[in-house]
Order: sequence, then structure tokens, then C-alpha cells
Amino acid sequence: MRTDYRIDIASGEHLAQADAICQQMKLSAANRGTGIAGRSPEYIRQKMRTGTAIIATLPNGQWVGFTYLDVWENGLFVSQSGLIVEPAYRHQGVARRLKHALFTLSRQLFPNAKLFSITTGQVVMDLNRELGFRPVAFSELPHDPHFWQQCATCRNCDILARTEGKYCLCTGMLFASAVLPTEECT
Repeated sequence: MRTDYRIDIASGEHLAQADAICQQMKLSAANRGTGIAGRSPEYIRQKMRTGTAIIATLPNGQWVGFTYLDVWENGLFVSQSGLIVEPAYRHQGVARRLKHALFTLSRQLFPNAKLFSITTGQVVMDLNRELGFRPVAFSELPHDPHFWQQCATCRNCDILARTEGKYCLCTGMLFASAVLPTEECT
């Protein structure tokens, strides 16, 4: 188990990692057989440039894990999205550290926003619960059509369309605790 990786707010120095991160997102979705909305390398680079992503890297700069946030409805909602860990580093606590760091960043940048996440992955659901998120109906999440349009690349989008945005295989989770985690970015 390697523990020499560091967790940082992603920046311009990480732009070269965007292609590999997107490729791993695509492979992970295919391997799991579940839905993950695809993102372009340019979208990931934009998150890095604006300081709205967290990245785990080795001393040589190679990425180990990544996640980002998006802002919806003029800051009323902030989504916790795109959590991905390079397969060789899974089951080593990287996802937990990334999720905690993204939560801290979200609270620093948007202290009054409703934080939420949607996922089909049990690991992400467990991490969300650990942070104080609770499952909610999609009606408690943003109503912004652009948010839901991002689901168009997910293999399960037909379910969301068929139910007029009310149901999917994803579980929507909303932060519901007053207790904030203490893990910080390095």
C-alpha cells in the first residue's frame, strides 16, 4: 500500500492529468456496469483551473484520485461529483480522504449551500453517510435543467427520462448534519 500521495486543491499544475482521469471514469463505468455521467477532459481542466476540484497525486505528479464540485441555482446547491480513484490505489483510503477534502472545500467556498451527491456506488453512499448526508427524493435536489442534462451520458438516463426526472438507479443524498468533518487539504 502506497501512502506517499498527497491531497491538494487541483490547479493549473494538474491539467495534464485530465485525459487520464476522464479515461478512468469511462473505464470504471464500463467495468462496473453502472451509470457514471461522462465528462470531457476540458471540463475537468476547467475544474482544475477554477480551484473547484481535489486531486491526489504521487510525488512524481501522477494522479491517484480526483473529485470536483459544481454550483447550482446561484449557489443554493453544491454537488459533490466525479469521485474516481485509479484502480491500483483503491481500498486504501484515498476515496475517503478525497471526499473529506472536497467537503471541506465546498464548505469553505459555499458555507450556506445545500451539499448533495447522486450515485449508484455503495462506497460513495457509505462515504456520504459518514459525512452526514442522507438519502432524499430527487425533488429535494436542484431543479436546474442543466444539472439533469448532465445525466444524458449515463447509461441509465432513459430511466430518468421515462419517470420525468423523479427516479433513477442513482440515490440522491443531501447533507443533513450540523457536525462538520475536520480533514483538511494539504
